[in-house]
Amino acid sequence: MDLRAALAAHRLVAIVRGNDADAALHTVLTLADEGVELIEVSLTGKDALLVIERARAALGPDRPLGAGTVLTADDAVAAHRAGADFAVTPGLGEGVVAARERGMPVLAGVMTPTDVITARTLGAAALKIFPAAQAGGPAYVKALRGPFPHEVLVPVGGVDEAAARAHLAAGATAVGVGSPLIGDAADGGSLDALRARARAFRAAVREARP
Repeated sequence: MDLRAALAAHRLVAIVRGNDADAALHTVLTLADEGVELIEVSLTGKDALLVIERARAALGPDRPLGAGTVLTADDAVAAHRAGADFAVTPGLGEGVVAARERGMPVLAGVMTPTDVITARTLGAAALKIFPAAQAGGPAYVKALRGPFPHEVLVPVGGVDEAAARAHLAAGATAVGVGSPLIGDAADGGSLDALRARARAFRAAVREARP
């Protein structure tokens, strides 16, 4: 898949991490039904590989589906076997290389300019600014845009609706959102509430100033 193009088009990555595999699966499918095109299932969630496998079977082969918190080569191999077609990492390690070797584009975690340069060398498709709030929020994204005007920057961490708008206005290509969007849905919480949040976030990123 062309991850860079997908991030530019959709501007939102939903991050699903839950303690209930069935609820996490229903969360993924509900998000997809609400038009959230880019969804990652964190490998730190309960039975995450099974969630990815079941989600892939339900969504079909053409819908993007990512594996998050890919740390090691084994993580990348297992995620690929389960059906993930892109990988997301919190930092730069062997998971980036192994995912790339299996044809999976990588949204690689970075914080510093040195990280950005290293990620480019490793072949990352896009850069996850993490943790975004602690790094400096939208002002930091704007600062990175100076030396790296062509990189695909995706802030993750502490991104609510207001922060999503601010990050996109500051030059982010897309935002990654976990708990402000997912809430308790992946632990068995209300899917109706999840639908409402998904609609609100989709509207926020759609209306955000580029």
